[in-house]
Amino acid sequence: MARTPRKGPSSRIPRDQNTEEQPSPAIVEMQGISPPGTTGRFLVLLKEGTAASVLTNVAGLSVASTADIKEGASIDDLGGANALMFPELGIAVVDAPPDQVQAIGVAAADSGVLAIEPERIVYAIEDGPMQPGLPGLSPPSSAGFPLDYLKGYRDAVNHLYDALTGAVPGELGAEAVPSFIETELTWGLQATKVPASRFTGRGIRVAVLDTGLDAGHPDFAGRRITTQSFIQGEQVQDGHGHGTHCIGTACGARRPGQLPRYGIAYEAEIFAGKVLSNQGSGADGGILSGIQWAVANGCAIISMSLGGRVGPGQSYSRVFEHAARRALARGTLIIAAAGNESQRPGFIAPVGHPANCPSIMAVGALNRQFQVAPFSCGGLNPEGGQVDIAGPGVDIRSSWPRPVLYNSISGTSMATPHVAGIAALWAECDPQFRGRALMSILTQSARRLPLLTRDIGAGLVQAP
Repeated sequence: MARTPRKGPSSRIPRDQNTEEQPSPAIVEMQGISPPGTTGRFLVLLKEGTAASVLTNVAGLSVASTADIKEGASIDDLGGANALMFPELGIAVVDAPPDQVQAIGVAAADSGVLAIEPERIVYAIEDGPMQPGLPGLSPPSSAGFPLDYLKGYRDAVNHLYDALTGAVPGELGAEAVPSFIETELTWGLQATKVPASRFTGRGIRVAVLDTGLDAGHPDFAGRRITTQSFIQGEQVQDGHGHGTHCIGTACGARRPGQLPRYGIAYEAEIFAGKVLSNQGSGADGGILSGIQWAVANGCAIISMSLGGRVGPGQSYSRVFEHAARRALARGTLIIAAAGNESQRPGFIAPVGHPANCPSIMAVGALNRQFQVAPFSCGGLNPEGGQVDIAGPGVDIRSSWPRPVLYNSISGTSMATPHVAGIAALWAECDPQFRGRALMSILTQSARRLPLLTRDIGAGLVQAP
């Protein structure tokens, strides 16, 4: 049986530790600054029970609330308001001059403001150069290194790992890795034991926050689907493809128009939130809008195959961490892609934003040989940033907007909806599996592999 590497001290704060009342040390250091990769707006986190009126009283802001808006709310289309409040999360997106934002920071200690952060730009995560201005994220080239050298390097690393962890050399050999044939089922469904599960996701609401959905795709005919766009000027219809692919893996049909079957929770209720544009980009405010919408609608699972790059030593967002904690308290688990910035074996990047938050389940990617995908980020940063679990993420077939209908792509984005779909099966299995309990059962039931916890967390996700 495969052994699990021994864990060192956790890089995350305990999941049940209450940091609600602890202001971020970065509460005022970014006031009036728009770092690269940000929008110029700010996220303001309020202490639980603090009224949004504090933003008006302290900084003279005009505040609108999503509770008063029937359709998808965006800071871009609120008329004269310069702050949008998400009451379910206790967070506001503020679009105001630096002096007004500075006033909030100065009064933070007495006003119930816990943190202020620049609003980040986020992207759909898939294997490839998705983010403008960033290096390509495809696997590193072997140019300049003889093949024998690379094989020798690999063997040396494997030998050292076996010696340090007690793993049995070769224990994950051909007999332990099935030869996946995708005539009836994708390799991802086979590897995660989905076909053997008697659960279907019935009665479970799954929100996928991404580039939207091609609701006219024939494989989704007759399904219960609720849609909402949080991108100004764009409908939910997926003009990119990423969202339709992720929704297909998490909740696609049991009998698609063309085999192999690729969907997991085929009777779950789908909530498709468009928080990324047809170009595959968005901002923190749109993500928070989608989280607020999903929580308010009683979704047990939120799947987010999106994010932004995080540098070495960089901490997680206090705003998103509190949003995730508040979602967990309402019975909603957020599952997010760890990121694709690595170029293994030469370079491993830390888990990206917002998956690096302790209360968000971060998903790494494996290939069909049960090895870490070259692009998959690792748990490197000392504060937050741990990979919690892994899913199939290389050469994953799923639905795609018409007229193509089906496509195979790679990324931690593709691993994430595997975990989300299987989470729906566990949620159907036992109504007690909600929030933190759902996160726990996913990690406890994962298949242990002789790989570093840094890269795959508890192991490969498994269906009940």
